[in-house]
Amino acid sequence: MDKKEASGVLIRRMTLSDVDAVFEIERATFLTPWSRRDFEHEMTQNVCARYLVAEKNGAIVAFAGAHIILDEGHITNIAVSAPERGLGIGRKITWALLQYASNLGASYLTLEVRENNEPAKNLYRSLGFVRVGIRKKYYEDTGEDAWIMVCDRLPPAQEGFEEPETVRE
Repeated sequence: MDKKEASGVLIRRMTLSDVDAVFEIERATFLTPWSRRDFEHEMTQNVCARYLVAEKNGAIVAFAGAHIILDEGHITNIAVSAPERGLGIGRKITWALLQYASNLGASYLTLEVRENNEPAKNLYRSLGFVRVGIRKKYYEDTGEDAWIMVCDRLPPAQEGFEEPETVRE
């Protein structure tokens, strides 16, 4: 994935050296955060996992990840550090993740979002996601339901996209 920079924010593929910063954002954002080890596993063991980070002034301020399997994608998590929320960084990194998934061959992406998370639901709807169902009591920490959302209007794949994992036959 090409690095993208707009408004002083650089979006790039996450590396192992980003795990500590990503974990800190995760821990500060979610009631039941993933562990540092979870992110390390995603980066080193899960061949389906792809993660992006947003950098501002050299610091990681957001991350987004998905699992891509053939033409299907599932967004695992997206988070923006508290001081950077409301500045459009969430939209930029989510759009970049949609582009990345399209480049990898996904034709649609799914996600779960807390039923009461209006800012996230509004963002996802504005990017073309629609609600297709509800997972009752999905969030163990609160018993809250999750909306299942899907987006099948991904941007066209970028011609010539390639990454180290690309397989040529």
